[in-house]
Amino acid sequence: MTNNDIFKKLRVALRLRDDEIVAILELVDFKISKSELGAFFRKENHPNYVECGDQILRNFLNGLVIYLRGTKEDPKIPGEVLLGAESIHKKPNPKSFKSKQLKNVDRNLSNVKYKNKKKS
Repeated sequence: MTNNDIFKKLRVALRLRDDEIVAILELVDFKISKSELGAFFRKENHPNYVECGDQILRNFLNGLVIYLRGTKEDPKIPGEVLLGAESIHKKPNPKSFKSKQLKNVDRNLSNVKYKNKKKS
């Protein structure tokens, strides 16, 4: 398993976006751009694929510890950090969308019979 595979799997498992990964790397004073980061997540046969070095993965893991646990002076609970990130990525509730749409329906319309309806 390569460093790129580890990096990809952590990204998917923790539901991290590129800007969040850049922020995590900045916690350990490691600067990287989104385009440089995107090259690590490409397929190996892609022309812009770049192999992830040990230094980058090491810095990401150290930054991830600070991101999830916090520092000694300002500790965090990792579960709360992950739950907070989950609420950001949550999709809107389809039931609430449907109820909002039903409020706009005109109930005074009569039912229409369709001529091409198949009989069963």
